[in-house]
Amino acid sequence: MNETGSVSVIIADDDPDIRALVTIATTRAGLNLVNALGDGESAWNAIRDHRPDLVVLDVSMPGKSGVEISRLIRGEQSLNGTDILLLSAAVSETEKRTGIDAGADEYVIKPFSPRDLTERLSAYAERIRARA
Repeated sequence: MNETGSVSVIIADDDPDIRALVTIATTRAGLNLVNALGDGESAWNAIRDHRPDLVVLDVSMPGKSGVEISRLIRGEQSLNGTDILLLSAAVSETEKRTGIDAGADEYVIKPFSPRDLTERLSAYAERIRARA
């Protein structure tokens, strides 16, 4: 969180329509969008550079998957406290457990309700501000 109390977020999803929906939900939730990217490698670089409070990651994208990035975040001391929300079309409990075991705080199934996502992001923002 920056000095103004703004909660920062990076979005990574290779589907431009999903990226746009998540961007809108982020704005409506009052979060500071740092970047919205279409591949895992770019996302990982942006996460290391900006150390956002929250990342919203697609499980399946080119470069690095959301699960791989979740593991990298949890293994990086400087990113302690970064919240991770994974988005996926995969609905199996095994895939969901893999995402949570990799360090994700939440696993949201696509398609999702934009209103529901906005509410979830708002709740993250409140929790992050409360920790600061």
